[in-house]
Amino acid sequence: MSDSPAPLADPHLVYDAAEGRRDLVILGSTGSIGTQAIDLVLRNPDRFRVTALSAAGGRVALLAEQARQLRVRTVAVAAPDAVPALREALREQYGTGEPLPEILAGPDAAAQLAASDCHTVLNGITGSIGLAPTLAALEAGRTLALANKESLIVGGPLVKALAKPGQIIPVDSEHAALFQALGAGTRADVRKLVVTASGGPFRGRTRSELADVTREQALAHPTWAMGPVITINSATLVNKGLEVIEAHLLYDIPFDRIEVVVHPQSYVHSMVEFTDGSTLAQATPPDMRGPIAIGLGWPVRIPDAAPAFDWSKASSWEFFPLDDEAFPSVGLARHVGTLGATAPAVFNAANEECVDAFLAGRLPFNGIMDTVTVVVAEHGTPATGTSLTVADVLEAETWARARARELSAKATAEARA
Repeated sequence: MSDSPAPLADPHLVYDAAEGRRDLVILGSTGSIGTQAIDLVLRNPDRFRVTALSAAGGRVALLAEQARQLRVRTVAVAAPDAVPALREALREQYGTGEPLPEILAGPDAAAQLAASDCHTVLNGITGSIGLAPTLAALEAGRTLALANKESLIVGGPLVKALAKPGQIIPVDSEHAALFQALGAGTRADVRKLVVTASGGPFRGRTRSELADVTREQALAHPTWAMGPVITINSATLVNKGLEVIEAHLLYDIPFDRIEVVVHPQSYVHSMVEFTDGSTLAQATPPDMRGPIAIGLGWPVRIPDAAPAFDWSKASSWEFFPLDDEAFPSVGLARHVGTLGATAPAVFNAANEECVDAFLAGRLPFNGIMDTVTVVVAEHGTPATGTSLTVADVLEAETWARARARELSAKATAEARA
């Protein structure tokens, strides 16, 4: 391990540990990560100041309210047709005579904000559309609090080429846990990483028992409140497969030394096993404000960022092996992660399309991973020996989405025949 490259996320190397109040840009401010980050900021005005917000554009009233609460300079929406409604919502929030923040719009707006003058960019966007803002933030030299795992999955080599040691602070609960636990030893001391999974709403079910599960059942996560795409990814355990790839890229640990274990209570967020036999686990009640606080404040901890355990009350913590037959997503993710190049982008894009099809009632639950598996197999082994480009990623994603839609439509037609 001592001869391997420096990890992207390393608690021993902090790219910018400046004291004082930090200027932040929050991307995806109206989503789950963004709203919780803003809650944290509003409770700590002496530590953080938000200069800009971005959102997709579907919740302009909330975006306008956030802009007024935080007194930001700029707001951005990905959908240009949302601008009139956003401007009207801002006028209602600010009243007459008070200047409105600058408004940016379009698919490149979030990347513009990511490169703007600030200390830290929180990328809370969902999906691979977060890649461009991730690259923009890194290229501009900003500290990147990364909640958008997909940008690292689909553009791993691109991200690694730009990121300076310690420039990325992970915000996923699992990777924030690994980040903290890794601080207890050197890289040479690490035997393996253990990524925990709640098991989702269908833990313990066989593959055949998953055949007829409904959209409502899949969206009923037992421990976390998340957006629909991430919740379905948790139900299929695709989310855990993506996290295995992300852990490999962030910490430069081989795939055969990254293990997944099911932990229904979601108290232990991940663990690091060291060569002396000891295992360090990071544990808190399920609440994303803790990992967000690590991303925004590291190496300084934010007091009372999230609830702590009440150790005066009895509780039971359980751990189970992963059922690879019922949930093949983790094994497939390891496969595409090992292939590298555009294979992870194909996996992620096909999955996003299949999740949409399942949510719309066009694909059964087991059909999500069945279809993704076919798309990955048809993509084959990506070409090696050439540098990955953004164009390569976009081309692979476009093909994977189209092929996943074709296969989903075929499955729907066959089911109705």
